[in-house]
Amino acid sequence: MTFLKSIRTISELVEPHKFPFSIPILSSGLNLEFSSNVTFFVGENGSGKSTILEAIAEGCGFNHSGGNRNHSYSSTDTESDLAAALRFSWMPKVTNGFFMRAESFYNFATYIDQIAEEDSSILQGYGGKSLHHQSHGESFLALFVNHFNRGIYILDEPEAALSPNRQLAFMALIHELESSGKAQFIIASHSPILLSYPNSVILSLDGDAISQVSVQDTEHYRITRDFLENPDRFFRHLFEE
Repeated sequence: MTFLKSIRTISELVEPHKFPFSIPILSSGLNLEFSSNVTFFVGENGSGKSTILEAIAEGCGFNHSGGNRNHSYSSTDTESDLAAALRFSWMPKVTNGFFMRAESFYNFATYIDQIAEEDSSILQGYGGKSLHHQSHGESFLALFVNHFNRGIYILDEPEAALSPNRQLAFMALIHELESSGKAQFIIASHSPILLSYPNSVILSLDGDAISQVSVQDTEHYRITRDFLENPDRFFRHLFEE
């Protein structure tokens, strides 16, 4: 059961020559339906994935720098006007969840350390110790395991610190939560492992309009497969003088 059913732009608020609507995929606004508990956005860097995720997170009331409704800190100045131009359709409306940005996770970990100075019990929700005292992958999993329960989870490149084995462990957690109807995941990813999650919907931002694709049709999958099957062919092209 998806909580967030759709997002649509209010047409009169779309300004094609102003960021973020200057991003090609957003120039005509957004009209997205969420039919699966797990939705992936794929696309080249700069295609608008992070901008859309950030707007969805803001529409959910989450901290745009990463976190949930209870986290009040700021580490970036990247928020756009997109969220204000979106209409969200919920059934039911949920307020629980989390927005995770791989690029600003260090700042989130620092914020948790700061509030733990006044209440050390806060660290029990992150594996019992500072996120800075765990490896990058361990800290990501500590967040996922201890804070993901019921709600909507918006994740920007969660694979950034996860080994292939830990990506599989993360997929098991996604399955545990979404298959029971407890959680909805909206994820931007470059990982062909995560993109292979069964019964997920993959939305590609590469093109004139957002389109649904299969994992086998993503560039991420094709290049990884072709490289592993014949790396020398890639090296000859990359390194030819």
